[in-house]
Amino acid sequence: MTTDHHHHQHDHDSPEELPFDEKMLKIVQHWIKHNEDHALNYRNWAKKAKANSKQEAGMLLEEAATLSLAVNEKFEAVLTILKGK
Repeated sequence: MTTDHHHHQHDHDSPEELPFDEKMLKIVQHWIKHNEDHALNYRNWAKKAKANSKQEAGMLLEEAATLSLAVNEKFEAVLTILKGK
């Protein structure tokens, strides 16, 4: 079984050498990108599911994509706080 997602290997708490504020900023930016990538994958699989007569599965995948992007709204608010805006 293959997927379109390549899980990457890295420490979500690194790099250790950065000051806390900079590290937190970078990790939150990473999470936003990560969620965007997942949402795109979910939407692609939703289309495939619907094209293969799996309407309900496709709709659920669309909802998962929407929820992933909704989480990003919280992360964007965190970035605003971190940047002092």
